[in-house]
Amino acid sequence: MSLNLTIGQYSVIGRASKNQDFVDYSTVSNSLSQEKGIVVAIADGIGSSLVSQIASETAVRSFIVDYYATNSAWSVKHAGNQVLLACHSWLFQQNRHHSYSATPEKGFCCTFSAVILRGNFAHLFHIGDTRIYRFEHQQLSLLTRDHRVWHEQKHILSQALGAQEKLNVDYDVVEITEASLFVLATDGLFEFIPLSVMTEMLANINGNTDLNDTAKQMVDFAYSNGSDDNISIQIVRVNKLPTHEYRPCILDTQLPSPEPMEVGHQIDGMTVKQILSRTTRSYVYLMQLSDGSNAVLKAPSREFAADDLALERLLQEEWIANRVHSEFTLKAVHLNKQRSALYSLFEYVDGQSLQEWRFKHPKPELESVLEIVTQIVKGVQAMHRSEILHQDIRLTNIILTKSGQIKIIDFGSAKLTGLDSDISLQIPGTALFMAPEYFLGQAGSHVSDLYSVAAVCYFLLTGQSPYGPAIARCKNIQAQQRLNYQPIIGKGNDWPEWIDLALQKALNVDPIKRYQHLSEFIYDLHKPNPTLARELSFNGNNTNRFWQLLAVFELLVIMWLSVF
Repeated sequence: MSLNLTIGQYSVIGRASKNQDFVDYSTVSNSLSQEKGIVVAIADGIGSSLVSQIASETAVRSFIVDYYATNSAWSVKHAGNQVLLACHSWLFQQNRHHSYSATPEKGFCCTFSAVILRGNFAHLFHIGDTRIYRFEHQQLSLLTRDHRVWHEQKHILSQALGAQEKLNVDYDVVEITEASLFVLATDGLFEFIPLSVMTEMLANINGNTDLNDTAKQMVDFAYSNGSDDNISIQIVRVNKLPTHEYRPCILDTQLPSPEPMEVGHQIDGMTVKQILSRTTRSYVYLMQLSDGSNAVLKAPSREFAADDLALERLLQEEWIANRVHSEFTLKAVHLNKQRSALYSLFEYVDGQSLQEWRFKHPKPELESVLEIVTQIVKGVQAMHRSEILHQDIRLTNIILTKSGQIKIIDFGSAKLTGLDSDISLQIPGTALFMAPEYFLGQAGSHVSDLYSVAAVCYFLLTGQSPYGPAIARCKNIQAQQRLNYQPIIGKGNDWPEWIDLALQKALNVDPIKRYQHLSEFIYDLHKPNPTLARELSFNGNNTNRFWQLLAVFELLVIMWLSVF
């Protein structure tokens, strides 16, 4: 028997001008709810903001959707924290983009609480001053603490999604029993309903009670008692506990790493068709699913089966594939059954890598290259919109299908901005296509991916790297600044000059001097930018040449003055 719940909720605008609260719960298949649990979430936007209702809805919806997109081998705690940190990062970046960074209370910020009920346990996630209560044995207990501080004769929030760069999520796990009740509420409710009244209403709940009616009764009471805010509440009743007990853990070690497989071996209804690769880190197989379709299975190698960080990165790949919604990026594959082992599963892309394509097209047409690069940009843009850096854009990580569509693959080096960098690689990508800042030990950014895209474009056009292998040996800024960009013009081709100028800017060793947006780069690749030549004469890799010419000019002036 699986976990059986009844959920009721109610949210009203109250006396406020708009409803900045948002409530929702998961409605997933029975198999997925058994595997991942059931999610109930509530958020409350900050009253001083005109856009916080967007933050509230985004937080609740993305938490539910992204949680179910995480690999089932992640613990509930870890999956929930990762999802919340990713959502927080996105909201924080929206505040920066909309000039709310100095006044986050006017921007995309909200408080948030969620309960994930899985097996015999309820997992609690909390930020801000929404609350979670438990009603058990006729006693009502508060399970969260308000993130408030007293400042200038009033309480202000000390934690909220989207407010500060760093986020600390309160987490707790409690064991549940049959007939346990959980209540999630915003301050518009709990500040205007006495605990005794809430306790009495909850005590009257039985198996036949419509929890939506009970939720409405509490909201109506708070409103009649003078609530001047939005009023929202969720009530969860545990009807039946699952037959098999589930124990929470950091990484679900209940799932073992699969043994190395050969062609014909089966796992979870899938059959190995081909061994694609075996490395020290992972084994990759082409699998045939039960419906006859193909997928790619990636499992940890024996050497890394006990390496928590390696396992973490493997599982994160699948989540990233689930988070990004683009026809130009690799998608994860979901099985309609519980997995028996620890692995990631992706769609199979039938095609050739750009490395293979370039070998077959040593003198490619400019239009073909620009079409490929435009698609790559669209895929990377989709990743960036989800606050994801790929960090390893290179020829072998881009597949070109027979229809001419590209797919960006391999998220093993990808990073979600805002997440803990413990699992980030020191040098994430491949030297010829990596942004120079990585060799200095610096963290990557959106313009680091832009550099890699430009390096791919440069290689497709020339068969070479803009700086060659020497860039990997430059371990300080001074050494990198001595590197000379090699123009694509004059190498037995007739590429337009504006292409070279766009590449030169995108491939600047200084991240600040590159394009700051991929859209700008792709625009200049397709159309001449009359200001670009002048900009580059005072910028980037022409700096040394500029100062040399200036020195010669000054010498000539001095000589002319000495004559007269």
